[in-house]
Amino acid sequence: MNRHALPKGFTLIELLVVIAILGILATGLMVMINPLARIQQAQDTQRKNDLNELQHALQLYYQDYGHYPYSSNGQICPQIGTCLTWGGNWTPYIQKIPTDPAGLSYYYVADPNGTQYKLYAHIQQYQMDAHTCNSAYSDTSCNGAAAVGAYCGPGITSCNYGVSSPNVSP
Repeated sequence: MNRHALPKGFTLIELLVVIAILGILATGLMVMINPLARIQQAQDTQRKNDLNELQHALQLYYQDYGHYPYSSNGQICPQIGTCLTWGGNWTPYIQKIPTDPAGLSYYYVADPNGTQYKLYAHIQQYQMDAHTCNSAYSDTSCNGAAAVGAYCGPGITSCNYGVSSPNVSP
């Protein structure tokens, strides 16, 4: 038997070097992935889908009544004085009125005759979407949101994304 044989395994220094390299790689990967931006992009996609779903419900309502629902303080009001709550039921047009995925607000406004409507939201990743109402892009069609005092949530200075009835732009 050889008494001078080296022990098998890694030294503490070798293990620390490997852990440090793995930590640097993991940090670099997290920076590349940017989970907060991915969450915000997913929420923005949900907002756009919500507004499209609401547009469909509003079109169904228009087909039944010949006008769009009234609006009051950003809410949809099928009858004057009777407004729906975000997250509530509006059968047969939509099972559940969507709510913002981050707890912000959507904002609905209709003209008094019910001939047109505008529906607004706040997009978090507006830098990455050429259709938001941002002066950096040519599409500034959401100026109406500021005109009606659209409020999309606490700490949000304005709604920056809008959809509308087919006869008007947001």
